[in-house]
Amino acid sequence: MTDNYIICKRCIMDTSDPGIEFDENGLCNRCRNYYVRIKSDLHYDEDGKQKLNAMVDKIKRDGKNKEYDCIIGVSGGVDSTTVAYYVKRLGLRPLAIHVDNGWDPEFAIRNVEKILKVLNIDLRTYVLDWEVFKDLQLSFLKASVPNCEIPTDHAITALLYRTAAENKIPYIISGGNVVTEAIMGKWGYRHADYKHIKGIHKKFGSTSLKNYPHLNLFDWAYFTFVKGIKFIPILNYIRYVSKDAKELITKELGWHDYGIKHFESIYTRFFQAYIQPTKFGFDKRKAHLSNLICSDQMTREEAMEEMEHDPYPTKELLKEDKEYVIKKLGLTEEEFEELMSRPVEAHLDYPNNNFFYEKLDFIVKLAHKKATHNE
Repeated sequence: MTDNYIICKRCIMDTSDPGIEFDENGLCNRCRNYYVRIKSDLHYDEDGKQKLNAMVDKIKRDGKNKEYDCIIGVSGGVDSTTVAYYVKRLGLRPLAIHVDNGWDPEFAIRNVEKILKVLNIDLRTYVLDWEVFKDLQLSFLKASVPNCEIPTDHAITALLYRTAAENKIPYIISGGNVVTEAIMGKWGYRHADYKHIKGIHKKFGSTSLKNYPHLNLFDWAYFTFVKGIKFIPILNYIRYVSKDAKELITKELGWHDYGIKHFESIYTRFFQAYIQPTKFGFDKRKAHLSNLICSDQMTREEAMEEMEHDPYPTKELLKEDKEYVIKKLGLTEEEFEELMSRPVEAHLDYPNNNFFYEKLDFIVKLAHKKATHNE
C-alpha cells in the first residue's frame, strides 16, 4: 500500500477504486451514494407493495393468451435463482434464458436445471459460438482493460432483449438490486457499448463478430423506446437479505451455494479472484462486502476479517483454474504471463459511445421508473 492509501471509515471501499472520494469524516462517496439509492430505489413499504402488485397485474394482463408473460435470465447464482422463485410465487409465467459462454462448471448447469425443474419454468439456452467468443475474450485480455467480462454481459443483455422482442414480451424481470449491488466501484466500463466491443476486437481480434449476439446504440434505443421493453428489478420490491435468500432457495429448490458472488462461472471466478487483484490492483470483494455492510447484513469488522483471506477458496483450485483457463483460451503459460505484464489501459482509450450513453442514461432511468410505477 502507498502512503496515500485511504479506506472508508464506514465500508471497506478504498483508494484502489480510482473514482473514490472522501468527505471530512472519512466516509466515501460510494457508501454515501448507497444510502441515497436505498431511499430512492427500494420499495419495501406499503406503497411499494401496491406498486409491485400493480406491476404483476399489468404483466399478467399484457401476457394473457400468450405462452409466457415475462422473461428472466438465469445463471444459477443466488440473485437470478431468487428472482425465479419469487416470479413463480407471484403467479407469473416466465421463460428462462440461460447463456452458455463455454465457462459453466457442471455444478452450475445442474443448479439451473434443478431449480427450473422444481419451479416448472421452461428454459431456453443460448450457446455462444466458442471460436468467436474466445477470440473476443482474448481481445479484451490483449487490450489490457480492467473489465474483461463485458463480452459476456453484453451478449446476455442482447439475447434477453431479442428474445423478449421475438416473443412480444415487454417485461424482463431482473436480478439487479440496490441492496447488494449499489456499490460497484469505478473499475470497469459499461457493457452496453457495442462500439467499444467492436473497437477492441478490431484492433486485437481475428474472427468475424457476425455470430456474436449484440446490440448497437440504435438497437438498444429501439428495444427500449419503440418496443417498450423494460427491465424490472423485482428484488428492490422484496426485502432481500443474501443469507436468508440462500437459505430459502437451498431449502425450497435444492440450490447449491458457490460461496462467493458470481463464482458460478469458471472464467468469472478466475478473472475476479486472480486477474483483477494481481494485474489491476483491486479486489471486487470490497464492493460486494461493502454493500452487505451498508445493508446491515455484515459488520465492517467481519468484512475486514473476510478480506484477510485469499480471494481464491484454495490454492489448489487457483492452480486448477489457471491451467484450465490458459488451455481453453489456446494460450501457453508464457503467452498468458505476457498478457498479465502488459501496462494497464483505460477503457475510454478505445473507441466508445460513452458520451451518448451518459446523455441517455437519465432518460432511460426516468422512462423505466415511470413505466414501472404507473402500471
